[in-house]
Amino acid sequence: MAIHRGLLSSLRWRTRITLWTAAVLAGLVVVSFAKLAELALHAFTLLAQGRPWVTFILTPAIGMTAVWCTRRYFSGIQGSGIPQVIAATKLVSQGGEISKLVSIRIAIGKIVVGAFALLGGFSAGREGPSVQVAASIMHASHRLLPHSRALRPADLILAGGAAGVAAAFNTPLAGIVFAIEELGRRLETRTSGVLISTIILSGLVSIALLGNYNYFGQFSVLPQSASIIMPVLAGGVLCGLLGGAFSWLMLWPQKAKDFPLWVWRRNHPVRFAGICGLLVAVIGWAGDGLSFGTGYEVTKQAASGALELPWHASITRFLATIVSYYSGIPGGIFAPSLAVGGALGATLSPLLPDAGGTAPFMALCMAGFLAAVTQSPITAAIIVMEMIDGHEMVIGLMAVSFIANVVSSRLSPELYQHLALDWMPAHREWHASAPDKPD
Repeated sequence: MAIHRGLLSSLRWRTRITLWTAAVLAGLVVVSFAKLAELALHAFTLLAQGRPWVTFILTPAIGMTAVWCTRRYFSGIQGSGIPQVIAATKLVSQGGEISKLVSIRIAIGKIVVGAFALLGGFSAGREGPSVQVAASIMHASHRLLPHSRALRPADLILAGGAAGVAAAFNTPLAGIVFAIEELGRRLETRTSGVLISTIILSGLVSIALLGNYNYFGQFSVLPQSASIIMPVLAGGVLCGLLGGAFSWLMLWPQKAKDFPLWVWRRNHPVRFAGICGLLVAVIGWAGDGLSFGTGYEVTKQAASGALELPWHASITRFLATIVSYYSGIPGGIFAPSLAVGGALGATLSPLLPDAGGTAPFMALCMAGFLAAVTQSPITAAIIVMEMIDGHEMVIGLMAVSFIANVVSSRLSPELYQHLALDWMPAHREWHASAPDKPD
């Protein structure tokens, strides 16, 4: 009996060490991806600075090349990556094939082509892609476990996706919440402890290498009082409406597959990406270049008071992000959604003096818009709270996120869950065989 217990304990510790090693590796890869993305954005800025005509050539060319590479060598990396991870957790539980959703090949393609797309100035983020990258690494670690039944593959994919959020945002707590709220909707009691530890470890690797609250700095917030109620209500309703519209537009190609535009996109994906790149360049030119890239730097400068955003900043970012998604490049919507919300808050804050200033209302709108788009209100609130070190704003952030979520859900279904259907074989086969019908 003692020998049996010793073997069991040895297996458990070998399992933990394997998972923790994979978690550290996932964190390192996500951090490296972040640095590569920053280099790509910096290179784009240098190329376009003082030469606005460059974007009209560079952005379409990058878009077409990225989509061609995606379809030729890395099918499965297009878009955010979160829908692929959701689909993978469901398919692997059914014994389905998931190598085109999560694998080392997918991780490499997501990083290389995703960073390359940012070189073209597309309005896309790396957080969603980081989810797919980390999930791929954690799934690959399953074959290295001392016992194949120690953990289910679906649980490893879920933990990897959440670790990607933790490492990408430097927010371990948000990664845990994201695993429960969006990816898996549950954590099995038997394995939750070791899986949560892998999520936290990936986040800590990111914090150790990049520093804590790396993006927006620490917001200076006045003590919260009942006066915040009106800004929370206004921000929640407005962000809910705009976020719901954003989500509906993201799902439009899925729900209107026979619409001529989407039929042409399916038949000519590379040319379509070139047109989208041209539109992104036009929007960027019309918006003084504020809609290019992830939006982190612009939002950070606006929050600190170093940059006064024009009234159209949220509109151009909104449009550029939608068009970037339609193009089919690998890229997420987390960062651009935060940028849309931040720009909206900066524009409207003078109309709401009770908000406590520009930066606090920007934070509320960032959480509200992200919650409306993803319909994951707790994740949105915690991501913003951790990114700004704004624990004193937690009640306001939670409230605005839940209000925005309620409003958004009346306009559009859950974004990632519905996008995941496109990666489920049964759903694709049904649409292929379904008779034509009015939308």
